[in-house]
Amino acid sequence: MCGIVGYTGPEQAAPILLDGLAKLEYRGYDSAGLAVRDGELPVQVVKAKGRLKVLAEKTDGGAALRGTCGIGHTRWATHGEPSENNAHPHISDDGNVTGVHNGIIENYQELKDKLVRKGYTFYSSTDTEVAIKLIDYYYKKYEGTPVDAINHAMVRIRGSYALAVMFQAYPGEIYVARKDSPMILGVEDGASFIASDVPAILKYTRNVYYIGNMEMARVRKGEITFYNLDGEEVQKEKKHIDWDAEAAEKGGYEHFMMKEIHEQPKAVADTLNSVLKDGFIDLSEVGLTDADIEKISQIYIVACGSAYHVGMAAQYVLEDLARIPVRVELASEFRYRRPILDKNALAIIVSQSGETADSLAALREAKEHGVRTLGLVNVVGSSIAREADNVFYTLAGPEISVATTKAYSTQLIAAYTLAIQFAKVRGEITEEQYTGYIKELQTIPDKIRKILEDKERIQWFAAKQANAKDIFFIGRGIDYAICLEGSLKMKEISYIHSEAYAAGELKHGTISLIEDGTLVIGVLTQPDLYEKTVSNMVECKSRGAYLMGLTTYGNYNMEDTADFVTYIPKTDPHFATSLAVIPLQLMGYYVSVAKGLDVDKPRNLAKSVTVE
Repeated sequence: MCGIVGYTGPEQAAPILLDGLAKLEYRGYDSAGLAVRDGELPVQVVKAKGRLKVLAEKTDGGAALRGTCGIGHTRWATHGEPSENNAHPHISDDGNVTGVHNGIIENYQELKDKLVRKGYTFYSSTDTEVAIKLIDYYYKKYEGTPVDAINHAMVRIRGSYALAVMFQAYPGEIYVARKDSPMILGVEDGASFIASDVPAILKYTRNVYYIGNMEMARVRKGEITFYNLDGEEVQKEKKHIDWDAEAAEKGGYEHFMMKEIHEQPKAVADTLNSVLKDGFIDLSEVGLTDADIEKISQIYIVACGSAYHVGMAAQYVLEDLARIPVRVELASEFRYRRPILDKNALAIIVSQSGETADSLAALREAKEHGVRTLGLVNVVGSSIAREADNVFYTLAGPEISVATTKAYSTQLIAAYTLAIQFAKVRGEITEEQYTGYIKELQTIPDKIRKILEDKERIQWFAAKQANAKDIFFIGRGIDYAICLEGSLKMKEISYIHSEAYAAGELKHGTISLIEDGTLVIGVLTQPDLYEKTVSNMVECKSRGAYLMGLTTYGNYNMEDTADFVTYIPKTDPHFATSLAVIPLQLMGYYVSVAKGLDVDKPRNLAKSVTVE
């Protein structure tokens, strides 16, 4: 949530900052702003309400702002409505300190009251302005360095933040601080870069540093110095980012979401191949030995949103194959109910960004209880990756669209490999079954491609649903987990009310919502549950529902029940989620396009939820 960029180097800063913000606009698009400085001259600040293009037009693509040092921000509102006043950057009363912020300052009102008593005035309703003026207050009170001022402010601030700040007396320098909100720093050819996420700076550098929690940094041209909370210098190891910079561009597709849907076969294959060695699953890079796996008594899968839906599907697969009890937990609820955790359990924390605030808090809660943690993340060096005991990296590459597609699919394939390996090590499957499952996983990328070849048929059907008011997704077992993700895709990008239900629960109240013309999408990939779900669909049809069926090739009698049927290739039922989700992603996409909506940047949402 919210995107931060920063640059100091030999080039003009504003065009670079705007380019970086364009790569981060998925993190927030209520308003945007730039602060640029030319040598000893005062900082120039330009802000605009609305999408980034408004700011770009206002600054003539950055040409109207001269200077080689600057910071920028694209906002997802937390405190204060979207407006030019509330947009970042914010400045202190006399222009001494200018800064941008990602996160939430929980005690901002208490700090604001203190600053008002000290003579400060406020022009916005944001918590960020409070933070900037608090830094200014300590800078003047103790007459120290920027690091001293930020240090004192960090001790007083409660909440989460990534801060990038410029001081009038320190031209060409940017100071940053971090607590629980993501931030990376890069260097290349005498220039330094700051960003909330990797895509913003991939075009300029792949050499990055990850600033730690409760740490600060002084960013100068081609030079970055890190400090701990006591103001002492800290040494950091430089990391190299292997992501392809072109992967963060649309590549000829109208939207990032469609591009990322088409990237799923490669992303799935890359993730699978990362743990396959000579036809066997090798988790040594993950850090799980056979002895570790044998000791695990229970698994907790903790996640939010689509990652939680991965957990729901993984639960069925892990329990059925490995015969390990699995509990799937919403990260936002996990720590608040004071969970009773088994010390011999494994907590799997699933997060694309590795920065999801609730998931990170859940990981820390599990560690406090002495539970081993495994981060299933897509971003190297992210907070969850650094703090988890073990890490399984998915290889989705940069995912820009707010609605996840390829990250979800890579998380699924990673979960399958864990389930198969756990089942083998614990003696729950034979060698023949083991090799059979692996061979089936290797066919999934091509089967996804086959589904994508028939996407025009789904486009035709989706266009007819643009005026739908309610859509219900029903399924049983793993199909219910698929429905959860399909429903989320529909509601988050098309703004149509949709719900997913375990089909057997319809008669317990939900069926009263069915009326003439209501679209009901039945997912039927599990042979043992096929007939029961068909019966539930017939019950809906008898009450006026319009039916879509999603099933595997061969189940052609579905056409006798449903008004529209889409088919997926046959696969082992354990892995059906990987295929069945593709038509549902396409459905959500095409309905949104038919309604003329912004597919990649749905209202009120941001890509990475880095605040609670």
